[in-house]
Amino acid sequence: MCPALHIEHFFDKALISEWEGLRKPDPAIFLRALAKLGVPAEDALFVGDHPENDVRASRAVGMKAVWKRNKQFETVAEADAVIDDLGELIHIVWHDHVHPLFPYR
Repeated sequence: MCPALHIEHFFDKALISEWEGLRKPDPAIFLRALAKLGVPAEDALFVGDHPENDVRASRAVGMKAVWKRNKQFETVAEADAVIDDLGELIHIVWHDHVHPLFPYR
């Protein structure tokens, strides 16, 4: 996780693929993250800017995926949500009305 983003306090754990000896889109990296967190895939949200390595790969193991728009790629239809800025995640995860990604909140 990049310290310059100043978002570390929002996360319980960070998994760095190079440290784990795995690389996206290998499903093992996503499954390892889920195991470390003790979270089932259907309750997890993955945010990334690469259509294949982030969005498709995380959805392939059952996670919800948010695509952070990246000018190098066109819209990713497979994403559960699309954002332009990480600040938009708060509305997806903690918004005070029911969001379709997390209907139980």
